[in-house]
Amino acid sequence: MNDTIESLMQGIRGGGLRVIDLTQPLNSNTPIIELPPQWGQTPGFTLKEISRYDERGPFWYWNSFETGEHTGTHLDAPAHWATGRDKSTVDRIPVSSFIGPGVVVEMREECRANPDALLTPDHLHRWESRYGEIPAGAWVLARTGWGDRFSDAAAYKNAGEDGMPHVPGISKEAAELLTGQRDVLGVGVETVGTDAGMAGTFDPPFPNHNIMHGAGRMGLTSLANLDQLPEAGSVVIALPLKIEDGSGSPARVIALVAG
Repeated sequence: MNDTIESLMQGIRGGGLRVIDLTQPLNSNTPIIELPPQWGQTPGFTLKEISRYDERGPFWYWNSFETGEHTGTHLDAPAHWATGRDKSTVDRIPVSSFIGPGVVVEMREECRANPDALLTPDHLHRWESRYGEIPAGAWVLARTGWGDRFSDAAAYKNAGEDGMPHVPGISKEAAELLTGQRDVLGVGVETVGTDAGMAGTFDPPFPNHNIMHGAGRMGLTSLANLDQLPEAGSVVIALPLKIEDGSGSPARVIALVAG
């Protein structure tokens, strides 16, 4: 076996490398994006049993399922947004582009005080003052603490008296910096989408989607266990289903962290 591969496997088996699951479970309670009623809606996750060691199939258990591409922990391909319509669908993204260094930006205290908080260039510059320039091919992950709300759909969506969801996201200026000045793979969040809940009222609307996907970058949403990652020094692996012409896909996202 190649020495590099052998060293990697020994690290995982021996505990020198920890494998952190950054994926939320998919089930009928998984929170989904709800759009205004005049637009098409994504279906929630539904599991239907086909057989379970019975007359329908004596030796096997299996299910069918229905859901949207953008349900639970999932990857947004560039073609998901109008600005990225001529960019890659999920099946055409090079598989090496799903793997990159993890850049974890701490925002939990701010989000406790202000659920509408945005990741800004100041956050990114503060990270770089400690760890150096954001590395090429990185996943930039906003650690907001929002993943702790995942099992409570109402708290996760956090609708206010105005009916609008009040959840954090990525600012226009941060998206511009990451796409124009840093060679990132994309961004990742603990919320249901990479834009803030109020982002439909921004100029432009949904700026992270608009800028990130227009630049051919990706998004990861509904991440879990970001509190287990260091701010620097992890490797993030996000593997979607290879859906032909897909705008995105549920994904199993993991991170490798030195033990």
